[in-house]
Amino acid sequence: MVDLEQTSFYIPYLEGQLHLRQVKLANADMHKPPILMLHGAMSNGKVFYSESGRGLACFLAEAGFVVYVLDTQGRGLSTPKIQRGFKEGQGEVIREQLPLVHHYIMGLHSQVSSIHWCAHSWGGVLMASAISRFPLFQESVASLLTFGTKRTIKVSSVKKYMMVNIGWNKLAKVIAWGHGYLAADSWGMGMDNESRRSLSQCVDWVRGDWIDHDDGFDYAQAAQVVASKEKWPKSWFIAGLGDEVLGNPADVQRMIQECQFSNVEYTLLAKSQGHKHDYGHAEMLIHKDAVDDHFIQVRDWYKNIELSEAKALV
Repeated sequence: MVDLEQTSFYIPYLEGQLHLRQVKLANADMHKPPILMLHGAMSNGKVFYSESGRGLACFLAEAGFVVYVLDTQGRGLSTPKIQRGFKEGQGEVIREQLPLVHHYIMGLHSQVSSIHWCAHSWGGVLMASAISRFPLFQESVASLLTFGTKRTIKVSSVKKYMMVNIGWNKLAKVIAWGHGYLAADSWGMGMDNESRRSLSQCVDWVRGDWIDHDDGFDYAQAAQVVASKEKWPKSWFIAGLGDEVLGNPADVQRMIQECQFSNVEYTLLAKSQGHKHDYGHAEMLIHKDAVDDHFIQVRDWYKNIELSEAKALV
């Protein structure tokens, strides 16, 4: 296995710090666009990397990319941890944390004018929201790649009813309001915790309108404007056939339609499509076979973007 350098940066934010993990080869080219990865709800950056070198971030770093993985406020190695009294929600990730981290990475790559964005699950909704809201990102995000990302859950099934209608919308809210936050890791509901505010906002968006809870910004309308101006970056939405609820392929496709992406690809990870498994929501990133399966396609996708940009400069 190739030796990777993993470095943790801690960016001051409010009363704490945001943790940003850099994964790269020692001789990595710092003059080409790096990749920023964002986790989903009840999760953290470890869905993309491990100390032992496993995960998509490490796989792409071995291929020569410089990769950054963010732990949003209170999650992973970011401080302080989510606990009773934690006030911030998902709006702060969109309006403050992504801009802060994006600028920080640009500072580490002074000759780079754009960054690739990559997300799992709800992280893709937060990234799409930031792009639709800020013209800066419409110019400086090189691409948007998502795994199991949906903005709404409209698929109907018994499993969806139990997981979302009962588990997420009701039980999780009761736990969060009783404890002051959702201890998702302790309850076996996810990798990391959620604040009451973030939980409530996510639930509202999944079943309702795409509008900022704090200032009323209409992301759905902004997304249409971005599409009309052809300002969405080159995008790729990946879904798993075994992802029946949290990133159901039909709901993933609904988000593509809602945002009106034009330069977009869609891939279904299924045995019927030549893949090794009908991957589930987390499995598409953490399954041991992903390395020899769709991770190779992801690597080649990024390399083809680099090649196209290089040809455009000639």
